[in-house]
Amino acid sequence: MSSIVRATPAQKTRRLIVLGATAFAVIAGQLQQFGNIGQSPAEFSADSDATLRVVGWAFAIWGPIYLGLIAYAIRQVLPQTGESDMINRFGWPSILALFAIGGWILAAAVDAELATIVLIFGALSVLIIPLLTNARLIRSLPRWDRDRWLVAWPLGALAGWLTIASPVNLLTVATGNGDLPATLAPTVWALIAVVAVAAFALFVTWATRLLAYPLPVAWGLLGVFAAEQEKGNVTLAFGALAFSLIVLGAALWITLGLRRDIARETVAA
Repeated sequence: MSSIVRATPAQKTRRLIVLGATAFAVIAGQLQQFGNIGQSPAEFSADSDATLRVVGWAFAIWGPIYLGLIAYAIRQVLPQTGESDMINRFGWPSILALFAIGGWILAAAVDAELATIVLIFGALSVLIIPLLTNARLIRSLPRWDRDRWLVAWPLGALAGWLTIASPVNLLTVATGNGDLPATLAPTVWALIAVVAVAAFALFVTWATRLLAYPLPVAWGLLGVFAAEQEKGNVTLAFGALAFSLIVLGAALWITLGLRRDIARETVAA
């Protein structure tokens, strides 16, 4: 639950860094877009997307993700915001992730392929680890708790999108450089990635009961369906659609259907 403990000077400094990191992540995207600097994230992903592609409109999800991150950062610097466990435990991981996604946009713009892989998987890792290690805390948050909506949801949504974007990034670079192992057909590699993403998404959702995490994953897989259908890869397209629906349906059941179990767990604790 949200705490009323007053933030220390060190914690206030960390919160200002969160605000700065958020500004960097958002401004980097806008600078690339409106300054016409290099490639956009969608153009970078489409550069060598013969193996696994996400349709361009799917990247519009960055809009609500950015809005959530801005709300997360602004709340941190409000004088009345106490230092809760959620704010404390996710502060530095979110800073690393925000600087990484801002850096990824700039790296993609200049086609620094290896840097994009390191940055996107790094951003994913520094969010997933605290999500899992603090899963019990997240599950215990009341439905309308501010930490649920202004910490767990923004960071969970970002982690969800990075879960689908990371393997797409890796396969894009591997395909473009001719490094994709020839032991399996490209479609098989893509299907393996789709299955792995869906399975991992459900694992994290089961642990955290956080709907914000799987929704971007399901959205991204829907974007794969649309892109691969346009390309004519029916097997991959409908495989992605099937797993998009599986992730969405299972996530709704896990997060909403198991709510009574969470309540009992909270009372027992």
